[in-house]
Amino acid sequence: MAEQGQISILLMARTKAQNKQFTAWLEPEGFVVSAAATAEEALALADANYFDLVLMAQRLGSKDTGPFLERLVELFPETVVSVLAAEPRVEGAVAALRKGAFDYLPAPESQKELLALVTDALAFRGQRRESVGQRRRAGGKYDVENIAGQSQPMQEVFRLIHKVAPTDSTVLILGESGTGKELVARAIHYQSSRKDFPLVTVNCGAIPSELLESELFGHEKGAFTGAVRTRVGRFEMAQGGTVFLDEIGDMPPMLQVKILRVLQEHQFERVGGTRTIDVDIRVLAATNQDLAARVAAGDFREDLFYRLNVVPIQVPPLRERRSDIPLLCEHFLERFAQQKGLELKTLSPEVAEALTRYDWPGNVRELENLLERMVVLAEDEVIGSDSLPPKLLDPAAGELTNGGLEELPEVELPPQGLNLKAAVDQMERKLILKALQRSGGNKTQAAALLGLNRTTLVEKMKKMGLTSGRG
Repeated sequence: MAEQGQISILLMARTKAQNKQFTAWLEPEGFVVSAAATAEEALALADANYFDLVLMAQRLGSKDTGPFLERLVELFPETVVSVLAAEPRVEGAVAALRKGAFDYLPAPESQKELLALVTDALAFRGQRRESVGQRRRAGGKYDVENIAGQSQPMQEVFRLIHKVAPTDSTVLILGESGTGKELVARAIHYQSSRKDFPLVTVNCGAIPSELLESELFGHEKGAFTGAVRTRVGRFEMAQGGTVFLDEIGDMPPMLQVKILRVLQEHQFERVGGTRTIDVDIRVLAATNQDLAARVAAGDFREDLFYRLNVVPIQVPPLRERRSDIPLLCEHFLERFAQQKGLELKTLSPEVAEALTRYDWPGNVRELENLLERMVVLAEDEVIGSDSLPPKLLDPAAGELTNGGLEELPEVELPPQGLNLKAAVDQMERKLILKALQRSGGNKTQAAALLGLNRTTLVEKMKKMGLTSGRG
């Protein structure tokens, strides 16, 4: 089963001995294994790492394990959880399945039984991912106007979109850059009664302030130097439809009062004009700024803020919905293959894990751009780790990708002395990180560079908290 080398498994056995036994059975087969003694420890590991499979052998009846299972399934819908019981009972099976477990089985007593159980669970995971993909392609809650997501935060976004779209309420879409705020605006428009009329987008931060007024409201011939003819503005162009004011936090103060009038009275005048123009439009706005703080600082009109903030929708950053990353990858890989006339490519397990583990400061836009680059440049059907940029190559330590690992220093004894154990531990950690860096994260090769067997290296990495990496 060496081909499964990048499958990550979290163990939550009944005893340390059972954790150790299961680890000893799984690691020689190439699985990346992490073990937890308590539900709290397991959830902390799950927050920091992506796991394909969780094997949980602790009783569900305790005050910790039941909520842990529910929380794990909520956070990571794609992770398969198998509950292992010393003495399986019907009521236990019902409780486990109700809380979201894939299966409820007798605890395996041999390596063969454990590997069979893991194989079945991973097969189910593959089927479920394909099912999710089919539902997404067919529409429904997994895809709202090309917004891919199955996590709880995105389900809340979808719920608000469906709720507010049929109304004419003004919506303020909040979120970091690259989270997909414009997609949310499009979804609202195309699910509204205005969908057959224009959706006009204005990026308030991209248009120079001296031109923005004319862009929004239009101008009359001769209104200023260069105005050789009358021009219709974006609000008139959107008649009957929707205007999306993106990055409205960047709007100059002199225009904020005019926007407020459009929202309240649906009227305005063109630049240099005297005729009042009535418009029937809906306004959606978005910003990556804290408008309440801008109001407090006197940089944004309070009355405009409250008029925009009728229905706020917060779009979560990608790091807060990691379970959506595999779905987004599938979505983008399919799209780029179609757009560029290329064969559909897939991600190797180590690449999929690295993408899920990364924090994505640029959010979905950053993920999209990286996947496009990998699709274009990768020569093989399966995109391997050689296509990843250095910042995503995580051979078990952030220090490598964040520039934290320095060259090994000269060993000196300071006049005041030192803590020998701490110094040795630090040196050992740096050597292990160096070996992992040189081997591209491959533990077997790193162990050979250090003159260790693989099991010893894995144990040392666990003690240091370096549990991720290649096989």
